[in-house]
Amino acid sequence: MTNTLTDLSQDLAEVRHRTLALIAPLSDDQLQAQIDPIMSPLAWDLGHIAAYEDLWLNHRHGGLPLLHDELTAVYDAFETPRSVRGKIEILDAAGSREYLEEVRDRTLQTLEHHGPDPVLHELVLQHELQHTETMRQAMVMGGLLADQMPEIDAGTAWVDIPAGVFTMGSPDNRFSYDNERPAHQVEFERFSIAARPVTNATWRHFSEGGGYERREWWTDEAWAWKQEYDICEPAGVAAGAANAPVCHVSWYEADAFARFSGARLPTEAEWERAAEAVEDTGLVWEWTASEFNGYPGFVAHPYKEYSEVFFDRGYRCLRGGSWAADPRVATRTFRNWDLPQRRQIFAGVRLARGGRDER
Repeated sequence: MTNTLTDLSQDLAEVRHRTLALIAPLSDDQLQAQIDPIMSPLAWDLGHIAAYEDLWLNHRHGGLPLLHDELTAVYDAFETPRSVRGKIEILDAAGSREYLEEVRDRTLQTLEHHGPDPVLHELVLQHELQHTETMRQAMVMGGLLADQMPEIDAGTAWVDIPAGVFTMGSPDNRFSYDNERPAHQVEFERFSIAARPVTNATWRHFSEGGGYERREWWTDEAWAWKQEYDICEPAGVAAGAANAPVCHVSWYEADAFARFSGARLPTEAEWERAAEAVEDTGLVWEWTASEFNGYPGFVAHPYKEYSEVFFDRGYRCLRGGSWAADPRVATRTFRNWDLPQRRQIFAGVRLARGGRDER
């Protein structure tokens, strides 16, 4: 975590450089178009990044009025859901870049006058990094960016994890999100976890073995979703390298694949306990069996909309990270989440067996 003013200024500049480099090859029309109703126009993401930074670093930390108070609702993720962001008036590509620049100028002035806040500045840095991953998702969906998935060693090795108790969650001595806290003791049974995520080649066995036709591997809810939307094997499975991790699969598919394989998805606790013992983390987000909710003793911070509003609403947790996620964000205790039908996220599968099945 950044502590000094100089380091923080450099980190802010580096993260912003990466954001602008990502969109540099795109036209204004591409930035302003909404590729899919479940994704934002890229220009909205840029405006949201600026508004979020201005809110936390200049308004709440620095005590300044918002630079553009009239844009607050437009770039509030809850006031303006994704489904309408392509239908309302937002800043165009040039206006979004200008907004980013104006906010950054005053952020640096606020930093000079008030110094760093170890929580809020890190929050803003990680927020921008998370949004650039989301922007990559939209770009892949729109054919504006290719998945950048490396190949991994083929194999079916398993890692045995003995029964025991471990401390789950983030320690108090580093930045973390409210849903990672408080750290708490978790007891678990002996289980095994795959040393590597499932590859495209292995997923092909599922597809060719009737994985998308045979009802017995799917839950009622998952089968209804598959039938309604005519879900079949993701395009990237056949197009991608055989030994690359399978990507863009939903939780429904991941769960069905696990049943087909005579295995299951790991729980969040199992995943976190085993994270230091397995290989190839950080290539794809990995679905877990666990629903997204708060740990015992959860306290919302710094605002309840980051996590609490998503608890107990059917969201499933993902762990690890992806090729598009920055390691600054994707720590061992970081919790990602999405709805079980979503395929846009850079999500794959790691299997578990033995232990306690939460299905």
